[in-house]
Amino acid sequence: MTGTTALTTTQRESAPTFVAAETDRLEPITIQSASIADAERLYDLITNQLAQGHLLPRELPELKAHATRFFVATADNVIVGCGDLAPLSPTVAEIRSLVVEVSHRGMGVGTSLIKVIIMQAHERHFSHLCAFTHEPAPFVQMGFSVVPHLWIPEKVKSDCLTCDRFRRCEQRAMRLNLRSVASSR
Repeated sequence: MTGTTALTTTQRESAPTFVAAETDRLEPITIQSASIADAERLYDLITNQLAQGHLLPRELPELKAHATRFFVATADNVIVGCGDLAPLSPTVAEIRSLVVEVSHRGMGVGTSLIKVIIMQAHERHFSHLCAFTHEPAPFVQMGFSVVPHLWIPEKVKSDCLTCDRFRRCEQRAMRLNLRSVASSR
């Protein structure tokens, strides 16, 4: 399925909600801030994808502590995707744990999550946003560049040095200069 995605903002309990309207979908996808009550669903989404080797494991207590950094995509009030806007430093944040249920892939859900996270990173005054991914195309389409891992030392220090795949990592390091994105608007 292909469709065009438009993000519109509404308010839900003082947190922004983004409706990703798919022209060829039966159900609208809504992107909103996660709550602590969503932590178990976030854990399930992430844990179910670990076997593919594309995500770092996240423990439930960690997800409960950081649930409010996440954005969730919902369809019919069920969380079908998520992404974490994780600060790595005062100026650099990372898109972490970007997951979409298999049943909702190829429908713009991941792209909508990335767009919302970019907007929120900009609003929170980060100068750079990064992601480590096996699928760089959606990020490149949104202005990210593929860069050497070492160009994101905050990520290397926080996660890579302790990862069992360090120096054998198959993920692509992606970086977006949020200042240049803001000036191109």
